[in-house]
Amino acid sequence: MLNEFYRQFKSGTDIRGVATEGVAGQNVNLTDEVIEKMADGFVLWLADKVKKTPAKLKISVGRDSRISGPHIMELTTKRFQAAGAEVLRCGLASTPSMFMTTVDLGCDGALQITASHHPFNRNGLKFFTREGGLEGSDIEAILEYAQNDAHPAQTDGGSITDCDYMTDYAKGLCDKIKREVNAEDYEMPLKGFHIVVDAGNGAGGFYADKVLAVLGADTSGSRYLDPDGMFPNHVPNPEDATAMASICEAVRENHADLGVIFDTDVDRGGAVDSKGNEINRNRLVAVAAAIALEGNDGGTIVTDSITSSGLKEFIEQTLGGRHYRYRRGYKNVIDKALELNAAGINCPLAIETSGHAAMRENYFLDDGAYLCTKIIIKAAQLRKAGKDLSDLTADLKEPLESIEKRFQITEKDFRACGERIIADLTAYAEAQDGWQLADDNREGVRVSFGKGNGDGWFLLRLSVHDPIMPLNIESNSAGGTDVIYKQLYQFLETTEGLKLS
Repeated sequence: MLNEFYRQFKSGTDIRGVATEGVAGQNVNLTDEVIEKMADGFVLWLADKVKKTPAKLKISVGRDSRISGPHIMELTTKRFQAAGAEVLRCGLASTPSMFMTTVDLGCDGALQITASHHPFNRNGLKFFTREGGLEGSDIEAILEYAQNDAHPAQTDGGSITDCDYMTDYAKGLCDKIKREVNAEDYEMPLKGFHIVVDAGNGAGGFYADKVLAVLGADTSGSRYLDPDGMFPNHVPNPEDATAMASICEAVRENHADLGVIFDTDVDRGGAVDSKGNEINRNRLVAVAAAIALEGNDGGTIVTDSITSSGLKEFIEQTLGGRHYRYRRGYKNVIDKALELNAAGINCPLAIETSGHAAMRENYFLDDGAYLCTKIIIKAAQLRKAGKDLSDLTADLKEPLESIEKRFQITEKDFRACGERIIADLTAYAEAQDGWQLADDNREGVRVSFGKGNGDGWFLLRLSVHDPIMPLNIESNSAGGTDVIYKQLYQFLETTEGLKLS
Protein backbone atom coordinates (compact mmCIF):
# COMPACT_ATOMS: atom_id res chain seq x y z
CA MET A 1 0.00 0.00 0.00
CA LEU A 2 1.41 3.37 -0.99
CA ASN A 3 1.81 5.99 1.69
CA GLU A 4 0.60 9.56 1.15
CA PHE A 5 4.00 10.79 -0.07
CA TYR A 6 4.45 8.23 -2.84
CA ARG A 7 0.76 8.14 -3.73
CA GLN A 8 1.01 11.76 -4.92
CA PHE A 9 3.27 10.71 -7.82
CA LYS A 10 0.84 8.22 -9.37
CA SER A 11 -1.01 9.85 -12.27
CA GLY A 12 -2.96 7.04 -13.87
CA THR A 13 -0.37 5.00 -15.73
CA ASP A 14 2.45 7.56 -15.35
CA ILE A 15 4.56 9.02 -12.57
CA ARG A 16 4.39 12.83 -12.33
CA GLY A 17 5.52 15.52 -9.93
CA VAL A 18 7.13 18.92 -9.52
CA ALA A 19 10.70 18.77 -10.82
CA THR A 20 11.87 22.36 -10.64
CA GLU A 21 11.13 25.60 -8.84
CA GLY A 22 9.35 28.49 -10.52
CA VAL A 23 5.66 28.26 -9.68
CA ALA A 24 4.44 29.75 -6.42
CA GLY A 25 3.08 27.20 -3.99
CA GLN A 26 4.53 24.23 -5.86
CA ASN A 27 7.54 22.81 -4.08
CA VAL A 28 9.84 20.28 -5.74
CA ASN A 29 8.90 16.73 -4.79
CA LEU A 30 10.68 14.92 -7.62
CA THR A 31 14.00 15.28 -5.83
CA ASP A 32 17.17 13.53 -6.96
CA GLU A 33 16.79 10.93 -4.21
CA VAL A 34 13.17 10.18 -5.13
CA ILE A 35 13.96 9.90 -8.84
CA GLU A 36 16.84 7.51 -8.17
CA LYS A 37 14.62 5.33 -6.00
CA MET A 38 11.99 5.25 -8.75
CA ALA A 39 14.62 4.31 -11.34
CA ASP A 40 15.79 1.45 -9.14
CA GLY A 41 12.16 0.44 -8.63
CA PHE A 42 11.70 0.21 -12.41
CA VAL A 43 14.79 -2.00 -12.71
CA LEU A 44 13.45 -4.39 -10.05
CA TRP A 45 9.98 -4.42 -11.57
CA LEU A 46 11.28 -4.92 -15.14
CA ALA A 47 13.68 -7.69 -14.12
CA ASP A 48 10.78 -9.57 -12.57
CA LYS A 49 8.54 -8.84 -15.54
CA VAL A 50 10.88 -10.18 -18.23
CA LYS A 51 12.52 -12.80 -15.99
CA LYS A 52 16.06 -11.51 -16.34
CA THR A 53 18.62 -10.33 -13.84
CA PRO A 54 19.09 -6.54 -13.77
CA ALA A 55 22.55 -6.98 -15.31
CA LYS A 56 20.97 -8.61 -18.39
CA LEU A 57 18.47 -5.81 -19.06
CA LYS A 58 18.54 -3.46 -22.04
CA ILE A 59 16.79 -0.14 -21.34
CA SER A 60 16.32 2.96 -23.50
CA VAL A 61 15.82 6.45 -22.08
CA GLY A 62 14.42 9.53 -23.85
CA ARG A 63 12.99 12.89 -22.84
CA ASP A 64 10.82 15.70 -24.08
CA SER A 65 11.95 19.34 -24.14
CA ARG A 66 11.07 20.43 -20.61
CA ILE A 67 13.90 22.06 -18.66
CA SER A 68 14.38 19.35 -16.03
CA GLY A 69 14.68 16.58 -18.64
CA PRO A 70 18.48 16.48 -19.10
CA HIS A 71 19.10 16.27 -15.35
CA ILE A 72 16.53 13.53 -14.81
CA MET A 73 17.98 11.65 -17.77
CA GLU A 74 21.43 11.79 -16.18
CA LEU A 75 20.09 10.49 -12.86
CA THR A 76 18.08 7.61 -14.33
CA THR A 77 20.62 6.41 -16.87
CA LYS A 78 23.29 6.26 -14.16
CA ARG A 79 21.02 4.24 -11.87
CA PHE A 80 20.24 1.80 -14.68
CA GLN A 81 23.95 1.54 -15.47
CA ALA A 82 24.80 0.95 -11.81
CA ALA A 83 22.44 -2.04 -11.81
CA GLY A 84 24.43 -3.50 -14.72
CA ALA A 85 21.96 -2.74 -17.49
CA GLU A 86 22.82 -1.84 -21.09
CA VAL A 87 21.42 1.69 -21.44
CA LEU A 88 20.61 3.49 -24.69
CA ARG A 89 20.54 7.26 -24.11
CA CYS A 90 18.21 8.58 -26.82
CA GLY A 91 18.16 12.28 -25.86
CA LEU A 92 15.31 14.43 -27.16
CA ALA A 93 12.67 12.00 -28.37
CA SER A 94 8.95 11.47 -28.75
CA THR A 95 7.14 9.18 -26.34
CA PRO A 96 5.96 6.80 -29.12
CA SER A 97 9.52 6.44 -30.41
CA MET A 98 10.61 5.20 -27.00
CA PHE A 99 8.07 2.39 -27.16
CA MET A 100 9.35 1.55 -30.64
CA THR A 101 12.85 0.96 -29.25
CA THR A 102 11.40 -2.17 -27.64
CA VAL A 103 10.31 -3.30 -31.11
CA ASP A 104 13.21 -2.20 -33.33
CA LEU A 105 16.15 -2.23 -30.91
CA GLY A 106 15.16 -5.15 -28.71
CA CYS A 107 14.99 -3.15 -25.49
CA ASP A 108 13.41 -4.93 -22.55
CA GLY A 109 12.05 -1.65 -21.29
CA ALA A 110 11.97 2.03 -22.10
CA LEU A 111 11.64 5.22 -20.11
CA GLN A 112 10.34 8.51 -21.47
CA ILE A 113 10.87 11.54 -19.23
CA THR A 114 7.78 13.66 -19.82
CA ALA A 115 4.81 15.35 -18.19
CA SER A 116 2.87 15.68 -21.46
CA HIS A 117 1.27 19.14 -21.78
CA HIS A 118 1.73 20.12 -18.13
CA PRO A 119 3.62 23.31 -17.14
CA PHE A 120 7.40 23.72 -17.40
CA ASN A 121 8.04 23.02 -13.71
CA ARG A 122 6.54 19.55 -13.80
CA ASN A 123 7.99 16.32 -15.14
CA GLY A 124 7.47 12.60 -14.91
CA LEU A 125 8.42 9.08 -15.84
CA LYS A 126 6.52 7.03 -18.44
CA PHE A 127 7.55 3.40 -18.88
CA PHE A 128 7.13 0.84 -21.66
CA THR A 129 7.77 -2.82 -22.29
CA ARG A 130 7.30 -4.65 -25.56
CA GLU A 131 3.68 -5.16 -24.49
CA GLY A 132 3.07 -1.40 -24.42
CA GLY A 133 2.59 1.17 -21.68
CA LEU A 134 2.32 0.03 -18.09
CA GLU A 135 -0.91 -0.36 -16.15
CA GLY A 136 -1.75 1.61 -13.03
CA SER A 137 -1.00 -1.45 -10.89
CA ASP A 138 2.50 -1.64 -12.41
CA ILE A 139 3.15 1.99 -11.49
CA GLU A 140 2.04 1.24 -7.93
CA ALA A 141 4.48 -1.68 -7.78
CA ILE A 142 7.37 0.53 -8.95
CA LEU A 143 6.47 3.20 -6.41
CA GLU A 144 6.26 0.56 -3.66
CA TYR A 145 9.83 -0.49 -4.43
CA ALA A 146 10.85 3.16 -4.10
CA GLN A 147 8.84 3.61 -0.91
CA ASN A 148 10.42 0.50 0.63
CA ASP A 149 13.92 1.70 -0.31
CA ALA A 150 14.52 -1.43 -2.42
CA HIS A 151 17.53 -1.39 -4.76
CA PRO A 152 19.11 -3.81 -7.23
CA ALA A 153 22.64 -4.96 -6.50
CA GLN A 154 25.31 -2.56 -7.75
CA THR A 155 27.79 -3.71 -10.38
CA ASP A 156 30.45 -2.31 -12.70
CA GLY A 157 29.11 -4.15 -15.76
CA GLY A 158 26.57 -1.61 -17.00
CA SER A 159 27.00 0.70 -19.99
CA ILE A 160 25.54 3.91 -21.42
CA THR A 161 25.55 4.45 -25.19
CA ASP A 162 24.20 7.49 -27.04
CA CYS A 163 21.59 6.50 -29.60
CA ASP A 164 19.94 8.65 -32.29
CA TYR A 165 16.85 6.50 -32.68
CA MET A 166 14.64 9.45 -33.66
CA THR A 167 16.33 9.54 -37.09
CA ASP A 168 15.40 5.88 -37.65
CA TYR A 169 11.89 6.46 -36.35
CA ALA A 170 11.41 9.41 -38.73
CA LYS A 171 12.71 7.32 -41.62
CA GLY A 172 10.07 4.71 -40.84
CA LEU A 173 7.36 7.33 -41.22
CA CYS A 174 8.90 8.50 -44.49
CA ASP A 175 8.95 4.98 -45.86
CA LYS A 176 5.31 4.50 -44.90
CA ILE A 177 4.24 7.66 -46.73
CA LYS A 178 6.22 6.69 -49.84
CA ARG A 179 4.73 3.22 -49.88
CA GLU A 180 1.10 4.13 -49.25
CA VAL A 181 0.92 7.27 -51.41
CA ASN A 182 2.82 5.46 -54.18
CA ALA A 183 3.27 8.67 -56.15
CA GLU A 184 4.70 8.86 -59.64
CA ASP A 185 7.71 10.53 -58.05
CA TYR A 186 8.09 7.80 -55.45
CA GLU A 187 10.82 9.52 -53.43
CA MET A 188 8.94 12.84 -53.29
CA PRO A 189 5.30 11.89 -52.65
CA LEU A 190 4.52 15.20 -50.92
CA LYS A 191 5.90 17.45 -53.65
CA GLY A 192 3.35 20.18 -54.29
CA PHE A 193 1.94 19.99 -50.76
CA HIS A 194 2.32 22.90 -48.36
CA ILE A 195 2.10 21.55 -44.80
CA VAL A 196 2.78 23.64 -41.70
CA VAL A 197 3.71 22.15 -38.33
CA ASP A 198 3.21 23.62 -34.87
CA ALA A 199 5.33 21.71 -32.38
CA GLY A 200 4.70 24.10 -29.49
CA ASN A 201 8.45 24.00 -28.64
CA GLY A 202 8.06 20.37 -27.66
CA ALA A 203 9.71 17.29 -29.15
CA GLY A 204 7.72 17.28 -32.40
CA GLY A 205 9.82 19.69 -34.48
CA PHE A 206 11.50 16.72 -36.16
CA TYR A 207 8.34 16.06 -38.16
CA ALA A 208 8.81 19.14 -40.33
CA ASP A 209 12.51 18.60 -41.05
CA LYS A 210 12.96 14.83 -40.95
CA VAL A 211 9.67 13.72 -42.49
CA LEU A 212 7.77 16.33 -44.48
CA ALA A 213 10.66 18.29 -46.02
CA VAL A 214 12.49 15.07 -46.87
CA LEU A 215 9.46 13.97 -48.90
CA GLY A 216 9.22 17.22 -50.87
CA ALA A 217 6.64 19.15 -48.85
CA ASP A 218 6.90 22.90 -48.41
CA THR A 219 6.97 23.45 -44.63
CA SER A 220 7.50 27.22 -44.66
CA GLY A 221 5.41 29.00 -42.07
CA SER A 222 5.79 26.20 -39.52
CA ARG A 223 5.85 27.38 -35.93
CA TYR A 224 7.73 26.72 -32.71
CA LEU A 225 9.79 23.80 -33.99
CA ASP A 226 12.76 24.50 -31.71
CA PRO A 227 12.61 22.68 -28.36
CA ASP A 228 12.17 25.08 -25.45
CA GLY A 229 11.08 23.60 -22.14
CA MET A 230 9.69 26.90 -20.91
CA PHE A 231 7.01 26.73 -23.67
CA PRO A 232 7.08 30.49 -24.32
CA ASN A 233 4.47 30.59 -27.12
CA HIS A 234 1.57 28.42 -26.09
CA VAL A 235 0.76 25.25 -24.21
CA PRO A 236 1.76 22.28 -26.42
CA ASN A 237 -1.67 20.69 -26.35
CA PRO A 238 -4.03 20.04 -29.30
CA GLU A 239 -6.99 20.43 -26.91
CA ASP A 240 -5.94 23.96 -25.95
CA ALA A 241 -7.88 26.72 -27.75
CA THR A 242 -4.84 29.00 -28.04
CA ALA A 243 -2.72 26.21 -29.48
CA MET A 244 -5.36 25.31 -32.07
CA ALA A 245 -5.82 28.98 -32.96
CA SER A 246 -2.07 29.14 -33.61
CA ILE A 247 -2.01 26.30 -36.14
CA CYS A 248 -5.23 27.54 -37.80
CA GLU A 249 -3.64 30.96 -38.19
CA ALA A 250 -0.49 29.40 -39.65
CA VAL A 251 -2.54 27.52 -42.26
CA ARG A 252 -4.50 30.60 -43.27
CA GLU A 253 -1.51 32.98 -43.36
CA ASN A 254 0.51 30.61 -45.52
CA HIS A 255 -2.38 29.32 -47.67
CA ALA A 256 -1.24 25.84 -46.68
CA ASP A 257 -2.89 22.60 -47.74
CA LEU A 258 -2.75 21.19 -44.24
CA GLY A 259 -1.54 21.97 -40.74
CA VAL A 260 -0.52 19.53 -38.00
CA ILE A 261 0.01 20.15 -34.29
CA PHE A 262 1.49 17.99 -31.54
CA ASP A 263 1.57 17.96 -27.80
CA THR A 264 4.91 18.15 -25.96
CA ASP A 265 5.90 14.49 -26.29
CA VAL A 266 4.05 13.78 -29.56
CA ASP A 267 1.75 11.05 -28.34
CA ARG A 268 -1.17 13.28 -29.38
CA GLY A 269 -1.83 15.16 -32.57
CA GLY A 270 -4.38 17.31 -34.32
CA ALA A 271 -4.71 18.84 -37.77
CA VAL A 272 -6.26 21.69 -39.77
CA ASP A 273 -7.56 21.34 -43.32
CA SER A 274 -6.91 23.73 -46.21
CA LYS A 275 -10.02 25.75 -45.35
CA GLY A 276 -8.73 26.44 -41.85
CA ASN A 277 -11.16 23.99 -40.23
CA GLU A 278 -9.90 22.19 -37.16
CA ILE A 279 -9.55 18.43 -37.47
CA ASN A 280 -9.77 18.00 -33.74
CA ARG A 281 -11.88 16.28 -31.11
CA ASN A 282 -15.01 14.74 -32.78
CA ARG A 283 -13.82 15.61 -36.28
CA LEU A 284 -10.42 14.05 -35.60
CA VAL A 285 -12.14 10.88 -34.40
CA ALA A 286 -14.28 10.89 -37.55
CA VAL A 287 -11.26 11.23 -39.86
CA ALA A 288 -9.29 8.56 -38.00
CA ALA A 289 -12.31 6.24 -38.04
CA ALA A 290 -12.78 6.70 -41.79
CA ILE A 291 -9.14 5.80 -42.35
CA ALA A 292 -9.10 2.87 -39.91
CA LEU A 293 -12.27 1.28 -41.32
CA GLU A 294 -10.81 1.01 -44.82
CA GLY A 295 -10.39 -2.72 -45.26
CA ASN A 296 -12.13 -3.30 -41.92
CA ASP A 297 -15.78 -3.26 -43.00
CA GLY A 298 -18.10 -3.29 -40.01
CA GLY A 299 -15.22 -2.77 -37.62
CA THR A 300 -15.63 -1.34 -34.14
CA ILE A 301 -14.21 2.04 -33.13
CA VAL A 302 -13.61 2.50 -29.41
CA THR A 303 -13.84 6.11 -28.17
CA ASP A 304 -14.05 7.88 -24.85
CA SER A 305 -17.37 8.87 -23.30
CA ILE A 306 -17.71 12.51 -24.42
CA THR A 307 -18.01 11.93 -28.16
CA SER A 308 -21.00 13.54 -29.86
CA SER A 309 -24.22 11.92 -31.04
CA GLY A 310 -23.38 13.03 -34.57
CA LEU A 311 -20.12 11.11 -34.44
CA LYS A 312 -21.88 7.89 -33.51
CA GLU A 313 -24.25 8.38 -36.44
CA PHE A 314 -21.30 9.07 -38.76
CA ILE A 315 -19.39 5.95 -37.70
CA GLU A 316 -22.38 3.63 -37.87
CA GLN A 317 -24.50 5.02 -40.71
CA THR A 318 -21.98 6.76 -43.01
CA LEU A 319 -18.95 4.52 -42.47
CA GLY A 320 -20.81 1.29 -41.73
CA GLY A 321 -18.81 0.62 -38.58
CA ARG A 322 -19.77 0.15 -34.95
CA HIS A 323 -19.18 2.71 -32.22
CA TYR A 324 -18.19 1.51 -28.75
CA ARG A 325 -18.39 4.52 -26.43
CA TYR A 326 -16.21 3.77 -23.41
CA ARG A 327 -14.55 5.74 -20.61
CA ARG A 328 -12.19 8.74 -20.53
CA GLY A 329 -8.50 7.94 -20.28
CA TYR A 330 -6.43 6.93 -23.30
CA LYS A 331 -5.24 3.73 -21.61
CA ASN A 332 -8.85 2.78 -20.92
CA VAL A 333 -9.85 2.98 -24.59
CA ILE A 334 -6.69 1.16 -25.69
CA ASP A 335 -7.20 -1.65 -23.17
CA LYS A 336 -10.84 -2.00 -24.24
CA ALA A 337 -9.82 -2.26 -27.91
CA LEU A 338 -7.28 -4.95 -27.02
CA GLU A 339 -9.97 -6.80 -25.06
CA LEU A 340 -12.45 -6.64 -27.94
CA ASN A 341 -9.92 -7.91 -30.46
CA ALA A 342 -8.95 -10.75 -28.12
CA ALA A 343 -12.65 -11.67 -28.05
CA GLY A 344 -12.71 -11.87 -31.85
CA ILE A 345 -14.28 -8.46 -32.49
CA ASN A 346 -12.65 -6.55 -35.34
CA CYS A 347 -11.50 -3.32 -33.69
CA PRO A 348 -8.86 -1.38 -35.67
CA LEU A 349 -8.86 1.89 -33.68
CA ALA A 350 -8.99 3.20 -30.11
CA ILE A 351 -9.18 6.98 -29.88
CA GLU A 352 -9.86 9.61 -27.26
CA THR A 353 -11.15 13.08 -28.17
CA SER A 354 -8.03 14.54 -26.53
CA GLY A 355 -6.04 13.39 -29.58
CA HIS A 356 -4.72 10.07 -28.27
CA ALA A 357 -5.22 7.71 -31.22
CA ALA A 358 -4.01 4.12 -31.27
CA MET A 359 -4.28 1.91 -34.34
CA ARG A 360 -4.07 -1.86 -34.32
CA GLU A 361 -1.71 -1.73 -37.29
CA ASN A 362 0.71 0.26 -35.11
CA TYR A 363 0.78 -1.90 -31.95
CA PHE A 364 -2.15 0.07 -30.48
CA LEU A 365 0.39 2.76 -29.70
CA ASP A 366 -1.01 6.25 -29.17
CA ASP A 367 1.25 8.17 -31.53
CA GLY A 368 0.45 11.69 -32.73
CA ALA A 369 3.04 11.59 -35.51
CA TYR A 370 1.70 8.27 -36.80
CA LEU A 371 -1.86 9.62 -36.74
CA CYS A 372 -0.86 12.77 -38.65
CA THR A 373 1.10 10.59 -41.09
CA LYS A 374 -2.04 8.58 -41.81
CA ILE A 375 -4.00 11.81 -42.33
CA ILE A 376 -1.37 13.15 -44.72
CA ILE A 377 -1.37 9.89 -46.67
CA LYS A 378 -5.14 10.11 -46.99
CA ALA A 379 -4.90 13.77 -48.10
CA ALA A 380 -2.46 12.76 -50.85
CA GLN A 381 -4.70 9.91 -51.96
CA LEU A 382 -7.75 12.19 -52.02
CA ARG A 383 -5.88 14.79 -54.07
CA LYS A 384 -5.32 12.18 -56.77
CA ALA A 385 -9.10 11.81 -56.92
CA GLY A 386 -9.64 15.57 -57.00
CA LYS A 387 -10.91 15.67 -53.44
CA ASP A 388 -9.93 17.29 -50.14
CA LEU A 389 -9.79 16.06 -46.54
CA SER A 390 -12.96 18.01 -45.78
CA ASP A 391 -14.82 15.69 -48.18
CA LEU A 392 -14.03 12.78 -45.85
CA THR A 393 -16.25 14.15 -43.08
CA ALA A 394 -18.84 16.02 -45.15
CA ASP A 395 -21.62 13.90 -43.61
CA LEU A 396 -20.50 14.43 -40.01
CA LYS A 397 -23.19 16.27 -38.05
CA GLU A 398 -21.62 18.53 -35.47
CA PRO A 399 -23.40 20.27 -32.59
CA LEU A 400 -24.34 23.92 -32.86
CA GLU A 401 -23.36 24.52 -29.24
CA SER A 402 -21.15 22.76 -26.73
CA ILE A 403 -20.00 23.64 -23.24
CA GLU A 404 -17.92 22.01 -20.53
CA LYS A 405 -18.09 22.76 -16.82
CA ARG A 406 -15.92 21.27 -14.08
CA PHE A 407 -17.37 20.99 -10.58
CA GLN A 408 -15.02 20.55 -7.65
CA ILE A 409 -15.83 17.80 -5.14
CA THR A 410 -15.40 19.12 -1.61
CA GLU A 411 -15.58 15.85 0.34
CA LYS A 412 -12.32 14.13 1.29
CA ASP A 413 -13.38 10.77 -0.16
CA PHE A 414 -14.07 12.36 -3.53
CA ARG A 415 -14.56 9.09 -5.36
CA ALA A 416 -17.28 7.89 -3.03
CA CYS A 417 -18.96 11.31 -3.26
CA GLY A 418 -18.84 11.32 -7.05
CA GLU A 419 -20.20 7.80 -7.31
CA ARG A 420 -23.05 8.70 -4.95
CA ILE A 421 -23.98 11.71 -7.08
CA ILE A 422 -23.91 9.59 -10.26
CA ALA A 423 -26.18 6.99 -8.67
CA ASP A 424 -28.60 9.66 -7.43
CA LEU A 425 -28.63 11.39 -10.85
CA THR A 426 -29.34 8.09 -12.60
CA ALA A 427 -32.38 7.52 -10.42
CA TYR A 428 -33.47 11.14 -10.88
CA ALA A 429 -33.13 10.95 -14.68
CA GLU A 430 -35.21 7.79 -14.86
CA ALA A 431 -38.09 9.64 -13.21
CA GLN A 432 -38.03 12.70 -15.49
CA ASP A 433 -40.26 13.11 -18.53
CA GLY A 434 -38.28 13.83 -21.69
CA TRP A 435 -34.99 12.58 -20.22
CA GLN A 436 -33.60 9.58 -22.14
CA LEU A 437 -30.74 7.70 -20.49
CA ALA A 438 -28.22 6.52 -23.08
CA ASP A 439 -28.15 2.75 -23.47
CA ASP A 440 -24.55 2.72 -24.69
CA ASN A 441 -22.97 4.84 -21.97
CA ARG A 442 -20.26 3.28 -19.79
CA GLU A 443 -19.13 6.24 -17.69
CA GLY A 444 -21.13 8.61 -15.52
CA VAL A 445 -24.64 9.60 -16.58
CA ARG A 446 -25.50 10.50 -20.18
CA VAL A 447 -28.99 11.84 -20.95
CA SER A 448 -30.48 12.92 -24.29
CA PHE A 449 -33.21 15.52 -24.89
CA GLY A 450 -35.49 15.96 -27.89
CA LYS A 451 -36.21 19.04 -29.96
CA GLY A 452 -37.95 21.71 -27.94
CA ASN A 453 -36.35 20.38 -24.79
CA GLY A 454 -32.71 21.22 -25.43
CA ASP A 455 -32.15 19.12 -28.58
CA GLY A 456 -28.95 17.52 -27.33
CA TRP A 457 -27.39 15.70 -24.41
CA PHE A 458 -25.34 16.00 -21.25
CA LEU A 459 -22.75 13.74 -19.64
CA LEU A 460 -21.80 14.10 -15.98
CA ARG A 461 -18.92 11.91 -14.90
CA LEU A 462 -16.20 11.54 -12.30
CA SER A 463 -12.69 12.57 -13.34
CA VAL A 464 -10.24 9.72 -13.84
CA HIS A 465 -7.75 11.08 -11.30
CA ASP A 466 -8.94 14.32 -9.68
CA PRO A 467 -11.68 15.45 -7.25
CA ILE A 468 -13.62 16.90 -10.16
CA MET A 469 -16.91 16.10 -11.88
CA PRO A 470 -16.74 17.28 -15.51
CA LEU A 471 -20.00 18.11 -17.25
CA ASN A 472 -20.29 18.15 -21.04
CA ILE A 473 -23.37 19.48 -22.82
CA GLU A 474 -24.03 19.61 -26.56
CA SER A 475 -27.06 20.88 -28.47
CA ASN A 476 -28.14 21.10 -32.09
CA SER A 477 -30.21 24.23 -31.45
CA ALA A 478 -29.35 27.80 -30.48
CA GLY A 479 -29.69 28.20 -26.72
CA GLY A 480 -30.11 24.47 -26.27
CA THR A 481 -27.15 23.97 -23.93
CA ASP A 482 -28.65 26.54 -21.56
CA VAL A 483 -32.03 24.78 -21.67
CA ILE A 484 -30.40 21.45 -20.80
CA TYR A 485 -28.19 22.94 -18.07
CA LYS A 486 -31.14 24.63 -16.34
CA GLN A 487 -32.95 21.30 -16.16
CA LEU A 488 -29.89 19.52 -14.78
CA TYR A 489 -29.20 22.32 -12.31
CA GLN A 490 -32.46 21.59 -10.53
CA PHE A 491 -30.86 18.29 -9.54
CA LEU A 492 -27.35 19.60 -8.93
CA GLU A 493 -28.46 22.21 -6.38
CA THR A 494 -29.84 19.40 -4.20
CA THR A 495 -26.51 17.54 -4.04
CA GLU A 496 -23.98 17.63 -1.22
CA GLY A 497 -20.21 17.68 -1.74
CA LEU A 498 -20.23 19.53 -5.08
CA LYS A 499 -19.08 23.14 -5.51
CA LEU A 500 -21.35 24.61 -8.19
CA SER A 501 -19.95 28.17 -8.41
